[in-house]
Amino acid sequence: MVVEQGTLKLSPLSPTIGAVVEGFNLADEMTEQQHADLRRAMLDWKALFFRDQDITTEDHLTFARKFGELEIHPFSSHKPDYPEVLTLTKGEGKVGTENIWHSDVTWRQQPSLGSVLRLVEVPEVGGDTLFSDMYAAYEGLPEPVKDEIEGKVAVHDFPGFRAQLRRDGRSKEEIDAFLEEYPNPEHPVVRTHPETGRKAIYVNAAFTQRIVGMDPERSRELLKQLYRQAATPEYQCRFRWEKNSLAFWDNRACQHYAVSDYYPGVRRAERVTIIGDTPYYDPDQVAEEIPEYPFRGIVTYRANGLLEHIGL
Repeated sequence: MVVEQGTLKLSPLSPTIGAVVEGFNLADEMTEQQHADLRRAMLDWKALFFRDQDITTEDHLTFARKFGELEIHPFSSHKPDYPEVLTLTKGEGKVGTENIWHSDVTWRQQPSLGSVLRLVEVPEVGGDTLFSDMYAAYEGLPEPVKDEIEGKVAVHDFPGFRAQLRRDGRSKEEIDAFLEEYPNPEHPVVRTHPETGRKAIYVNAAFTQRIVGMDPERSRELLKQLYRQAATPEYQCRFRWEKNSLAFWDNRACQHYAVSDYYPGVRRAERVTIIGDTPYYDPDQVAEEIPEYPFRGIVTYRANGLLEHIGL
């Protein structure tokens, strides 16, 4: 199915998240209308995908800069002469570690608005990325859980990167300096999207540590439940990479999971990340009109808070 949205032709991958943008060349100069249509499509679909993008690094950076300033990742390797381009090469000798549901760099005070990832080498089989709609994940929570987490905040940290720094032989003083530069932020458990006004789950298994002011055991239980929401297939799409495929996703409204099933094949990617704003929760902000909830079956009961009544 192809749908027209302004100047764009989109092939949706699921009812609520993920669409392939057809016939769009990122190397071409973008018009103001195309830029506006892409931004609207990203807000609507949370993750956009492009095929056959044999572009230069400058093209990659130019496209991402259309949507905001770019970050430099402090812990990961960069492409030579391009500090904003994060390189991710996995395969024999270096296995994938992104196979966990997460939103990028939530350990920052101002986590990313979005990420633009291009694969320059793809394994023959495997290496897909899944994306999960955090609006749908929130809407699918039982009402008592929504009430319990409303207005709560959670601590975020980067323990995986800290462990890597130790393996790389960095001193305690160097690691302490990183901790001082990137102190553990407290972000809302449910975030209000600054452009759509919609509510989205904003905790993730990679970086969230605990819910502030809550009994530790209850915090762990709730976080596990919220993490499981991302793993619900009804809320997901799955993208099969090809060489020079590119993905552009909204880290404020979705999470992603890079499937690590291709070892010892090689998966080589380059990522550019757009700086976002400070997450907030505003129960009074008027949201855009929310589309009809399309999920049925058990998910419907979960959305209505009645899962316990059907014996599951």
